[in-house]
Amino acid sequence: MDSVYPVLTPMAVDSSRPFPLIRNKSLNLAALLLKKEKNELEFATVQVPSVLPRVVTVPCEEKGKTVVILLEQIIERNIQKLFSNYEVICCYPYRVMRNADLTIDEDEAEDLLKEIEKQLKKRQWGEAIRLEIEDGMDKRLLKILKKELHMKEENIYHINGPLDLTFLMKVYGLPGHEELKAKKYTPQPVKEISPDEDIFTSIRRKDILLFHPYQTFDPVVAFVRQAAKDPDVLAIKQTLYRVSGNSPIIASLAEAAENGKQVSVLVELKARFDEENNIIWARKLEKAGCHVIYGLVGLKTHSKITLVVRKEEEGIRRYVHLGTGNYNDATAKLYTDMGLLTCNPLIGEDATAVFNMLSGYSEPVSWNKLSLAPLWLRDKFIDLIEREKKNALAGKSAHIIAKMNSLCDMEIIEKLYEASQAGVKIELIVRGICCLRTGIPGVSENISVRSIVGNFLEHARIFCFENGGREELYMGSADWMPRNLDRRVEILFPVEDEDLKKKVKHVLEVQLADTVKAHVLGSDGVYEKVDRRGKPLVNSQEKFCEEAMEEGRSLGKEVQSRVFHPMQ
Repeated sequence: MDSVYPVLTPMAVDSSRPFPLIRNKSLNLAALLLKKEKNELEFATVQVPSVLPRVVTVPCEEKGKTVVILLEQIIERNIQKLFSNYEVICCYPYRVMRNADLTIDEDEAEDLLKEIEKQLKKRQWGEAIRLEIEDGMDKRLLKILKKELHMKEENIYHINGPLDLTFLMKVYGLPGHEELKAKKYTPQPVKEISPDEDIFTSIRRKDILLFHPYQTFDPVVAFVRQAAKDPDVLAIKQTLYRVSGNSPIIASLAEAAENGKQVSVLVELKARFDEENNIIWARKLEKAGCHVIYGLVGLKTHSKITLVVRKEEEGIRRYVHLGTGNYNDATAKLYTDMGLLTCNPLIGEDATAVFNMLSGYSEPVSWNKLSLAPLWLRDKFIDLIEREKKNALAGKSAHIIAKMNSLCDMEIIEKLYEASQAGVKIELIVRGICCLRTGIPGVSENISVRSIVGNFLEHARIFCFENGGREELYMGSADWMPRNLDRRVEILFPVEDEDLKKKVKHVLEVQLADTVKAHVLGSDGVYEKVDRRGKPLVNSQEKFCEEAMEEGRSLGKEVQSRVFHPMQ
C-alpha cells in the first residue's frame, strides 16, 4: 500500500476504453473481472512497474536464510484492491515481445542520425511477434490477448515459472551466500606494459598481445588517453560499435579534439539496441570538435581498430590497436576478447587505408596485412581453407582450428566439408549458433565442434591454419556468418610475432582440452558434456585466470625489486 499501490495504473477495457498499447518486453498482469451487479466478464491489465525492484526481500528470522518474493506476485495477491467494485475471477502475468528491427532507407535518408532517432520512437510499438504467458492461464483470458495482439498460436509461449528471467541477475547480486557464487576475479596487469613509461615506448619495443578479462582493459584506455594528452600525437582515428555508459575512451577522444589534434571517429549508429546510446556519444564528440562519421550506407561497421599518428625523431610513426571485441570497458570485464597493440609500419599503412575508406571514397589497390569484409574477407577465408585442403590431398598434414561466436555461412560450411573429405583435421570452438553437422559419413568425419559456456562470455574470434608447417594465426571481429562477411565492415589481422603466436595457440589448445565447461556437438545435432573418464579436469576459463594471476604475482615481485633503498 505504501510503495507499490501508488505507482500502479490499472487499465480496464470496454467500449469507451480500447485495448491499451502494451510496451515491448514489459511485464504485465491480465485479469478477468466480474461486475457485482452484472453477470458479465470484463478484461483489465496492469503493468508491473519497472521503476520498482522486481525482487523484494521478505523479513526472515532464520539466520543465514534470505527469503524473496517477486513484485508481480505481490501485485497479483493484492489485485482486488485495484478493482474494488469487481470480483477478480483470475489473474495471470504475460509479456509481449515486439519486432525491434528499424526500417531505414539509408539511400533516401537526408540525415541518418535524425532518421534513426525518428525510428527509435516507433520501436516500442512494433508488431507483436511473441507472447509469453504463465502456464495454465485461463483460456478466456488467453483468447482476449490472442485476439487483441493478433497473435498466432505458434508464437505463444507457455512458461512454467516466472516470466523474464533477467531478474535472476539481481538475485545473484543480493548480499551474502558468497559460498554459492563464483569467486570474484580482478583482471591482472599486462607484463609488457610498464607503469613507469609511456605506452608508446612499450609498443615500440615489441608487439603486445592483450587477453581480456584475464588481463586488464586499462592499456586500451591508456592508449587513447595518453594519445589525447601527448603533444607529439597529431591524429587519433577510431571505430566505435558499443561503448559503456560512462566511457573513458569517449572522454579522451573529446579531450584530444579540444587539444587541437585531428580526431576522426566512426560511431556505428546501427548497432542494435545501442542506437540511442551511440547518438548521444556522436553528438558529444561532434561538440568537442571531432570528425564524426555515422557508418557506411548499407553496411554496419563492426571492426575494432584505433590508429594513433605520432611525430617522432625518425619521422611519423603509426601505432595501431586491433581487437576482437568492443571498446567497452564494462563488458571487457565479462567478455573474453583478444587485442594487439603494434607499430608495425605495414599494419599502420593498412590502418590509414581503412579510415580513408570509411571517411571518403578511396579504396587501396592492395592490402599489406589486413583483410576486410565485405569485399575481401570471404575470399581470404576460402583461400586459407582451400590451401589446407590442397596440402591434405598432397599428403601433407593439414589442420584448421577456428574459434568464433557463430557459424552459419553456407559457403564456408561447404568448404569445411570439402576440406574434411580431403583429410583436413578441423577443430571448431563455436559458442553459439552452429549450422554445420559433425560426423556425417564421408562428409564431416574429420570435424569436431565444441561450445564453451562459462562465467565469462566467450567472444574472441581466432583462426589457426597449419599451412604445411608454417603455421598462420589470425584474429578478428568477424564470425563465419553471412552478415559478417557480406554486410559489415570487419577486419581480420595476423599474429606474426613467434612469442605471441605461441600465446594465442595456447589459448586454443587449453579450450580444446576443456572437460568442465565444454559441450561437444554430436552427429545428431545434440550437445553433450565431454566424457571425462581418464581425462584431467580442465576448466579453461579458470586456467586462464590462474595463469594471469601467476604472471601478475611475478610482476609484483619485479616491481618490488626495483624499489630504491638509500645506503645506510
